[in-house]
Amino acid sequence: MSFSIDLSGRVALVTGASSGLGVQFARTLAKAGAGVALAARRLERLKTLRAEIESLGGDAHVIGMDVTDPDSIRAGVAHAETEMGAIDILVNNSGVTLTQRLVDVKPEDYDYVMDTNARGAFFVAQAVAKRMIARAQGAAPGTFTGGRIVNVASTAGLRVLSQIGVYAMSKAAMIHMTRAMALEWGRFGINVNAICPGYIDTEINHDYWQTDGGQKLVQMLPRKRVGQPQDLDAVLMMLCANESHFVNGAVVTADDGLGV
Repeated sequence: MSFSIDLSGRVALVTGASSGLGVQFARTLAKAGAGVALAARRLERLKTLRAEIESLGGDAHVIGMDVTDPDSIRAGVAHAETEMGAIDILVNNSGVTLTQRLVDVKPEDYDYVMDTNARGAFFVAQAVAKRMIARAQGAAPGTFTGGRIVNVASTAGLRVLSQIGVYAMSKAAMIHMTRAMALEWGRFGINVNAICPGYIDTEINHDYWQTDGGQKLVQMLPRKRVGQPQDLDAVLMMLCANESHFVNGAVVTADDGLGV
């Protein structure tokens, strides 16, 4: 006996799809049969990813979006639905960080992190949820009512990690935001959950793991290793699946035991 998750006929919007976890999330959703709207500011990278997905028989479209700009969010969500149809799945993945002590944080540093990770994530989810709610109420077209919203938070939102205090604050806000959305939107069949990854090897931090500081950190981890983007595939698929209708407001940690 085997079990597979089929997302054929579903449309997924992935923010921050031009690099890191966003690329892997988009590949995974497309492999499961979903049409994927790839959203970010770096359009050339998105076009490369689209070509890759299409070469494997998937369906993907490029959506320019700056999550710090509400007008760009609204336009991007509208563009995605015009190109692909109603959005059934949102992977709210855009995120940035800065490494610095709290005493060194300037107002522009604080705004840089919070505007993307907390404010931006909120307004992307709001824009998508408004359309999902309209379909649930019969006020907008769409054959699938309800939806799945997956907010990509972080283990740092559950426990503070050194020198990324503002990032940790922003991800803690996202976790509480997830629960608030789940409570308010659940009545419309919208399931809102969060993934809290631990340390994952991506193009942004790959070189760091080879340094003395990076190796020292690895030796402090429970199993002395960092994760790979594909290590989050199973959690993502579970939260996006049609069968996950009873999972709402969950905060799923995927950190290899870091938070234990």
